[in-house]
Amino acid sequence: MNFSIIRVARTILNVTDLDKSRAFYVDALGFIETERTNAHIYLRGLEEAHHHSLILQKAEKPSVEAIGYKVEKEEDLIELETLFKSKGMKMKWMAEGTQHALGRALRVQDISGLPMEFFCKMDKAERLLQRFDLHKGSRVQRIDHVNCSVANVQMAHDFYVKELGFACSEDTVDEAGHLWATWLHRKQTVHDQAFMNGVGPKLHHIGFWLPDPLALIHACDVLASLGYAQSIERGPGRHGLSNAFFLYLRDPDGHRIELYNGDYLTSDPDNEPIHWDLDDPRRQTFWGAKAPDSWFDEASVVLDIITHEEVPLEDPILEKKKPEFMI
Repeated sequence: MNFSIIRVARTILNVTDLDKSRAFYVDALGFIETERTNAHIYLRGLEEAHHHSLILQKAEKPSVEAIGYKVEKEEDLIELETLFKSKGMKMKWMAEGTQHALGRALRVQDISGLPMEFFCKMDKAERLLQRFDLHKGSRVQRIDHVNCSVANVQMAHDFYVKELGFACSEDTVDEAGHLWATWLHRKQTVHDQAFMNGVGPKLHHIGFWLPDPLALIHACDVLASLGYAQSIERGPGRHGLSNAFFLYLRDPDGHRIELYNGDYLTSDPDNEPIHWDLDDPRRQTFWGAKAPDSWFDEASVVLDIITHEEVPLEDPILEKKKPEFMI
């Protein structure tokens, strides 16, 4: 393995109304608007020194165009191309300048059908960590992870660990010992990429790191005061898995984001994964509150990297299950 993937770095969401999306992400949640065009809004967190970590792109229907990972050097892109070509995966190059503020990028339809993107260079922006006068809404700091629903979690896990060099921090197995969900990382936190059993491929949510748990509470107050109470889907709460505090929200197009804080360091290479039983009620919410059905049943469709059509969905190979006592 002659390449180094650093971290999940950006996501491109297709949205139907840029003004409504901006009101939610910028005015309510406090994302920093780096730049806006007629068709795009480029957003980042207060801690981020790159041009953006989230693109809102005008479209007729909500969907996900790409999930982007930053690599260490340009040569890594060539090595990744060689790997994907050897696996017969659908790929395409995006030349530098094709995408605003980004160097050249390699897109691939991954083993599950997700539209993944790898790049090395992005324009820089001012880090606003100590511009406390600009810290508003949830005070979002940075992109942290993505979670995707896929039909075959074991296949996705094996490809990302064995071929792309990810490590597993935690996982969930069912009563028969089958892998139900997996939390994988490249940076030294619990996850960059999670996969869970479900109809897919779909993007379940994007997670954004907040400065502290109180920021989640404040975000709820701000959302409610601005008329977005119905956008709060689940939480606040604490995950058993990852130990983090969470709040799940739905944006005006139904895309799900997680506001997240409080997981742990995973830097030691001899760390062993933490295994959770699917029926453990503490697994997804340590405090025991149930999640709504929408959290299990709804997620964002993803696009084909060549045709830009929605990727066909597949039913999960494991039985879909939501025990009543678990969330």
